[in-house]
Amino acid sequence: MSADDDTRRLQAANPTGWFEDLYAEADAGTASVPWDQPHPQRHLVEWASGVDGTGRRALVVGCGYGRDSEFLASLGFEVVAFDISPTAIAAVQARYPDSKVSYVVADLLDPPAEWHHAFDLVVENMTVQALPVDLHARATERVAWLTGSTLLVLAVARAEGPAPDGPPWPLTPAEIMAFETDGLQALKVHRDEARWTAEFVR
Repeated sequence: MSADDDTRRLQAANPTGWFEDLYAEADAGTASVPWDQPHPQRHLVEWASGVDGTGRRALVVGCGYGRDSEFLASLGFEVVAFDISPTAIAAVQARYPDSKVSYVVADLLDPPAEWHHAFDLVVENMTVQALPVDLHARATERVAWLTGSTLLVLAVARAEGPAPDGPPWPLTPAEIMAFETDGLQALKVHRDEARWTAEFVR
């Protein structure tokens, strides 16, 4: 069974808690996490070219095993990275025992009150699309609520129309533009083949 098959099987059984199920099975060696890559996401690296994060706070949504979080820390950002899965957070802390990143367990749909507009940069890398379509609007609002000044959204793209079988559930143009909420405005929205790179600013 492939890693994608693992995600579909677990999501079908537990629509919002499947992340913990997947990481727990991966920890036990009975499943694979498809987004566990040996490097930060390419579109994030390209976007961040020349960026100096010194003196700025960044938040990584759905951090998983921490590749993006560690990359942002290497640019000088003070990084908070969260995941809903306690197993994922324990694994990333073990993977990077000397990390400067603050890894915490949190729920995107119910984030800590003190995180409201608290981050200079928020990176949403394919987390909203991992949720069922009926949760996209609520998750999008929460991501905007976290953003103090700049939001970077990275996602797989699809055309408008009926939702595909997932996960994932790639984002339509309307869903990308829905991040223009809570005072955020699109600065640059780019579709490269089948992926979105979208930057919003307050």
